[in-house]
Amino acid sequence: MAILNPVIVIPARMQATRLPGKPLADICGEPMIVHVWRRAMQAGIGPVVVACSEAEVFDAVHSHGGNAVMTDPDHPSGSDRVWEAVEKIDPERAFNAVVNVQGDLPTLDPAVIRAVFAPLAARDVDIATLVTEIVVEDERANPNVVKAVVSLAPGQTVGRALYFSRATVPANPGPHYHHIGLYAYKRRSLARFVALPQGVLERREKLEQLRALENGMRIDAALVDTVPLGVDTPADLERARALLKA
Repeated sequence: MAILNPVIVIPARMQATRLPGKPLADICGEPMIVHVWRRAMQAGIGPVVVACSEAEVFDAVHSHGGNAVMTDPDHPSGSDRVWEAVEKIDPERAFNAVVNVQGDLPTLDPAVIRAVFAPLAARDVDIATLVTEIVVEDERANPNVVKAVVSLAPGQTVGRALYFSRATVPANPGPHYHHIGLYAYKRRSLARFVALPQGVLERREKLEQLRALENGMRIDAALVDTVPLGVDTPADLERARALLKA
């Protein structure tokens, strides 16, 4: 198989329901999107571009030395925004892998970005993602915590993802895994994914990744220690400010 040459793309949009203007939220004197961009750069696996739909986000990234590209504001998902950005910045197809890092993870450990990219090296893997073992009992039954059913034997750190659900699966005693929504794609796999229609189970569970599984694509998941702090509410924002200030 050809050596993977990845690009990291960070989709960002201002119209967040619970925290409008989220990409430009100030954290220790800099916009949140700049903190995410910087951590993606520190991962050291490839160039980083922010895929944005508003000029103010584009300007903020460029003013801090980053690279950004304007994309259609009406994309239905971050995956579609990422795909448009990749096609715009790389029409020659020099990059054969794409890492999608959410734009609301300002405290993200760069090692986590490297972890999500690693499983993509396997020949048959289309998409790679991350999981962590659930240790808080209430999370097992919480529908807002997406569970990944992953074939992971004791001691393994990468396994094949068989299903994702808001329900508590699989049954019977044993570990449950919290899915972390970072993804790495073979470029050809991302092209196929965004062209697929919504799946039956995707609509039922409201989980985009099920579209890939419903169409026979292979997703492998790497096991990491913690869930990165996603900033979705004002309280999350204050927590991120405290963490980064410390």
